[in-house]
Amino acid sequence: MERKQPSVVIVDYALGNLFSVRQACAVVGLPAQITSEPGVVAKADAVILPGVGAFGDAMENLRRLNMDSAIREFADSGKPLIGICLGMQLLMDESSEFGWHKGLGLIAGDVVRLEVPHSNGHILKVPQIGWNRILPVNGSWGGTTLEGLKGGEYMYFVHSYYVRPADAGVVISTTVYGENEFCSTLQSGNIFACQYHPERSGGEGLKIYRALVAKCESVKV
Repeated sequence: MERKQPSVVIVDYALGNLFSVRQACAVVGLPAQITSEPGVVAKADAVILPGVGAFGDAMENLRRLNMDSAIREFADSGKPLIGICLGMQLLMDESSEFGWHKGLGLIAGDVVRLEVPHSNGHILKVPQIGWNRILPVNGSWGGTTLEGLKGGEYMYFVHSYYVRPADAGVVISTTVYGENEFCSTLQSGNIFACQYHPERSGGEGLKIYRALVAKCESVKV
């Protein structure tokens, strides 16, 4: 009997790089559906929450679509939930971007702005736009979604804010930008999230999407 392919959903709340994420899924053989319907999210085998833009606007759109509740319920299912860039930040309790805003509350912690960074006497730009390294917290990514990557690999970032998880144990990579050292990847149970854009990070970024395929297949067994 032919095995059914995993059902992957990309959440559309009008602030995401939806099509580049869907294309990355297609490259690794993972057909993905873009949706703004909570019922479709509930039936998925994996959900990707992407995002580019302001935290407050994003949460307002998620609430308007009833997607906030749908994402929380999906997280409770134990199936893979992936947050990318702003999507990672939305998983947190709160953000200080343009005022105070409540997040999805799936990962304890907050979202704060990058301090004005300096390097060799020069002021670096905020937002950080471009390639930077992700560094393993414990010297190894064994047993995590990043297991197939080398420590110090470059990924593509576009952001002015970053997450501060309350539990340091969920942080699996950090990145340094000037004086800022911040959480760039976290993993907590079935939740994986990254501040960078794997879909814009070449072959190494695609390894993360291939790891998603393996996670989906393991859940369906």
